Amino acid sequence: MIPAWVDGALTPVEKLEVHQRGLRHKAVSVFVLSEGRVLIQRRALGKYHTPGLWANTCCTHPDWSEDPADCAVRRLDEELGIKGIYPTFRDRVEYRAEVGNGLIEHELVDIFVAMAPADLRVAPNPDEVMATRWVDLYDLAAEVARRPSEFTPWMRIYMAEHKDAIFGTLARA
Repeated sequence: MIPAWVDGALTPVEKLEVHQRGLRHKAVSVFVLSEGRVLIQRRALGKYHTPGLWANTCCTHPDWSEDPADCAVRRLDEELGIKGIYPTFRDRVEYRAEVGNGLIEHELVDIFVAMAPADLRVAPNPDEVMATRWVDLYDLAAEVARRPSEFTPWMRIYMAEHKDAIFGTLARA
């Protein structure tokens, strides 16, 4: 059950139902940065929407009563085996996008950024992630613009509309 708005009230709703109905719901996205690069992931082929597409470091829906910052730490570990870094809140954005198979993400997203050491250990969970890579922020923006079909809808939105809010001075340097 994830927190979604039904008739104006925040309500616990099954995740698949939220996406089938296109309900506005809470989400968390994390960007891990190191030495001017961003860690991105390619979603596992078993994911029920947007399989095989590249996305930010990790993204998820908080449990019903879970604090977004705690959720960010939990999912870094569950998806990527990343431990010992603590993301800081950067921004809150809302978007709505079709994600295939008649499903809709309509998210109110708490976005977090974490700085990582160059030797960060990453051990992807194969049920969640099929690949990871570090990419220069400017190369990422250009790649998303050149090949949008290889990226999740939310990654395209983040890079086109929220890059400055997410990356701050890194995005303008």
